[in-house]
Amino acid sequence: MIFRALIFLLFTFYFSLFTASIASSVQEDILKIQKAYENIKDISGSFVQKSYITDLKRTDTFKGRFFIKMPLQMKWDYKGENAQEVFINNDEITIYQKKEKQAFRGKFDRDTYGQAPIALLSGFGKIQEEFSVSNNNGRLLLKPKKPMGGILSIEIKPSQDKFPIRSFIINDSHSNRIEITFNDIKINTGLEDKLFRPSIPKDVTIYELNP
Repeated sequence: MIFRALIFLLFTFYFSLFTASIASSVQEDILKIQKAYENIKDISGSFVQKSYITDLKRTDTFKGRFFIKMPLQMKWDYKGENAQEVFINNDEITIYQKKEKQAFRGKFDRDTYGQAPIALLSGFGKIQEEFSVSNNNGRLLLKPKKPMGGILSIEIKPSQDKFPIRSFIINDSHSNRIEITFNDIKINTGLEDKLFRPSIPKDVTIYELNP
């Protein structure tokens, strides 16, 4: 009986240490990300996006380059057969599809994150304000504290490089899953505002998403 009690106490002790270690690791990763974002004025690099669409039961892969200027100016340049450019300039989003000669323009806010989840990358400097955070097999599991355009959770894979995020995964309310991995990250290169202004030819049809 004494032996069993001793084993139970030891197990409880080590489990408590393990839980405390995970909590400490989560907090360290959060602080590292937020500290890095405090000093970031702009970011650029390449990305690979894998989108699993439940209804279609398929995974599509996209590649391209991205440019971000804090607090909320972005350009995501998707290359390949379905090339398109996504511009976010504060409260406006423009999606320009070159092949189809069409563009979509509308308001951008918290409720439209589901349409452009890539925009989340600019907001990870306020993780604890926006999300409840826990550990999920070495990743940070973020759950929005308030509704965020159908997004249920975000999984961040931390990086030991100067930019503290290697990749993130978005899970939405329709069981779709988007994974974005980053490479060749450059920080504070002095990106100009004109980079984030869409240059759309006159023969392109522009649709207003939410006039």
